[in-house]
Amino acid sequence: MFEPVRTPLLTKRQFRLRVARQVGWTTGILVAALGIGVVGYHVLGRLGWIDALLNASMILGGMGPIDPLPTDAAKVFAAFYALFSGLVFIAVAGLLVAPFAHRLLHKFHWEDTGDDRPDS
Repeated sequence: MFEPVRTPLLTKRQFRLRVARQVGWTTGILVAALGIGVVGYHVLGRLGWIDALLNASMILGGMGPIDPLPTDAAKVFAAFYALFSGLVFIAVAGLLVAPFAHRLLHKFHWEDTGDDRPDS
C-alpha cells in the first residue's frame, strides 16, 4: 500500500487521496463498531434505540456507560464491548497516523547519495 524507500514521495494530491482513503476506512470501522454497540445495547440492555446509541457512543468514545444495565448478559456484553472499543480506538488511531508517519520516515530516507562511508 505504501511506496518503497527507493520511490519518490507522493505528490500532495496523491497524498491527500491516501489520507482520504484512510479516513474512509476509519469511518467505516467506527460505523460498524458503533452499530455493534447499538444493537447489543438495544437487544441485551433493553434500551431504546436512542439510549442504545448514546451508551454505545460513550463507550466507543472512552467516556463510560450512561444507563444501568438490567441483566447479567447485558453487563457481560458491555464489558466485552468496552474491551473491543479500546482495540478499535488503537486501530483507528494507527490508520489515521500511518500515512503521516510513513511520509515523514520516507522523506528522511528518500535520497541515498552513498556518502555514508567514513573518510579514508
